[in-house]
Amino acid sequence: MLEIAMQPATQGVFQKDIAEKQEISLKYLDHIIHDLKTARLIANVKGKKSGYVLTREPAQITIYDIFQAFEPGICIVDCLSDTGNCTRREGCSVRGFYGELNQMIIGYLKGITLQELVQKQELLDLAG
Repeated sequence: MLEIAMQPATQGVFQKDIAEKQEISLKYLDHIIHDLKTARLIANVKGKKSGYVLTREPAQITIYDIFQAFEPGICIVDCLSDTGNCTRREGCSVRGFYGELNQMIIGYLKGITLQELVQKQELLDLAG
């Protein structure tokens, strides 16, 4: 997402270029691209064999949006999940603590946009 966001909105970024810059395999990137397209965070510029662009402005995409492309939600411990089978579920202060921590993590991810990461990366690139 960062590689795509750092390019002009009209210029598609090729998968091979993303893989090279992020030092990941094309096969692994295929899975990432698929999930990001399914989540409607990216799209092909002009169809197959073209570059990718964001479907929204980077300032409108949160890190939580990106996370949700790969995971349905955040659940830092099993007892917080709907499928968790804890018999102490209702009377456990630790579960409450983890629930609050879980919400803090979600809030933090929702509070950071892709645009903010782009700006930080640009500063790092200038310094490097």
